[in-house]
Amino acid sequence: MLPFPARRASGLALVAMALLADLAVSSGLWRARADDVTPLGGPLLAGSGTVAITGPSLPALPATTATSFVVADADTGQVLAAHNAHLRLAPASTLKVLTALTLIPRLDPKQMVVVQPDAPRTDGTKVGVVAGQSYSVGDLFTAMLMMSANDAAVALADANGGLARTLAEMNAQAAWLNARDTVAKTPDGLDAPGQTSSAYDLALMFRAGLGIGDFRHYLSLERAQFPAPNGKSYQIQSHDKLLAGYPGMIGGKNGYTVEARASYVGAASRGGHTIIVAVMRDQPNFWDEVKALFDWGFAVDGKGDPVGTLVPAGPLATPSALAASAAPGANASGMGARSRARSPDRSKNGGGDVLVGGAVAFGATVFLSAVARHVRMCQRRQRRRAHRRYLDGLSRLSRFTDTSRRP
Repeated sequence: MLPFPARRASGLALVAMALLADLAVSSGLWRARADDVTPLGGPLLAGSGTVAITGPSLPALPATTATSFVVADADTGQVLAAHNAHLRLAPASTLKVLTALTLIPRLDPKQMVVVQPDAPRTDGTKVGVVAGQSYSVGDLFTAMLMMSANDAAVALADANGGLARTLAEMNAQAAWLNARDTVAKTPDGLDAPGQTSSAYDLALMFRAGLGIGDFRHYLSLERAQFPAPNGKSYQIQSHDKLLAGYPGMIGGKNGYTVEARASYVGAASRGGHTIIVAVMRDQPNFWDEVKALFDWGFAVDGKGDPVGTLVPAGPLATPSALAASAAPGANASGMGARSRARSPDRSKNGGGDVLVGGAVAFGATVFLSAVARHVRMCQRRQRRRAHRRYLDGLSRLSRFTDTSRRP
């Protein structure tokens, strides 16, 4: 057990992390304003028009009804096409990608979870968990990602220590990934005031998920058996209609709410290329549009100048670093050329100052590092004291047993 100063410092670290994340979320400090700095991914992603890779004899970008979309190469991070890339919209269940990225590393898939009463009470799509019953974390992740079960998402948040802690960690995860258009207010993506994401962020987060084996596994499942009371089970199926029919499909996450309308993010791999497509605020039957965007992405990938890039995780300290993250020499197609200088309409969701947000993130990092150093120092001090007591004891024992000094 840690000595009391170390335990107290560890508790302070958890409290500070939750408070700082809540401050960042409530004040919108993670958000970047397009009129303050170059937007993440490059200047061509700032506008409200459509931009697409250019090069000789490339096919035209297919038409879509999505309010916002991004097509990107998952391996290089190059953005091949975008429309309203940073427009902040309600994400619906595509936010479960962030829930998974946050919780998969923290929860053992074999861990058994007793479902609390709040999980069955959640709205929307459910797998049918029963309060008081035990389920494995792996089964809950399968239900959340494969069939978009909101009750499974809430049960996982409870298993992680509760809703407040999970949301703080989700927003910290989004900040680390530089998904600065994303603010999580729920673990399941149901509409909530101030909850937003963007097509750019969905592509960014899904790219991170592709590097996690369990994430890919859960999304690749077409069917699974889900446990029921009394030792029984029933079959659940994937909601991703591209999984079975589109060549090279890895998997994807779709969502729908009244506020968000339809959204989707997914990836497919073919011919040595992996393409990510993210669409937001689309009509419900978007599957043919997404397939056309995938086909187009495979046809043009690596054959021209991209329009931007998906930035890496970690600190991007200065506005110049944000600009440098864009691919050099990137050109836009003629579509929406007059509107590229305009910024996306952010009036409905507001916006924070990225510099202040960076300061908060930097301050949180410095504080938590200091706390960690204090914990280690307390541990070392405790070990040194124990070592000194041990040596003193040996010395006393030696004096007691040394017969050569006795009269």
